[in-house]
Amino acid sequence: MSLDVSPKLLAEAEQGSIREEDFVGTVRTSLPYAYDLIASLATELDSTTAEFTDNQTPPPSEHERGQLLRALASDAIRTSLERHFDVTLAFQNCHRVAAFRPGARGGETYAKFTSLRAQVLNQSPEFRDC
Repeated sequence: MSLDVSPKLLAEAEQGSIREEDFVGTVRTSLPYAYDLIASLATELDSTTAEFTDNQTPPPSEHERGQLLRALASDAIRTSLERHFDVTLAFQNCHRVAAFRPGARGGETYAKFTSLRAQVLNQSPEFRDC
């Protein structure tokens, strides 16, 4: 299981919709490495005029890598984090996460970062089993 869902939130979901803030709070406590990494990228992006900020440092352990993969592989988690931090996320390999400004999809820099060529050029033997 990727999220530690409280009985209260589970009951709310069973009854109907839930508040996105409550969902993001669950992500924050369940996947703290992923949440904190994306938060730091969003903060860095806000403090610069760059089109994006990215992380190129591998996670300290497989536990943290798993958190990052779970957060970015889930459409619900990923899009909730994008809305929460007001960014557009992109992901390469096992840990290279980039935070772009909202609306970046369709832009040249985002297209270049997410291109087939960029993915191939960002390969390395140490990422083979990540």
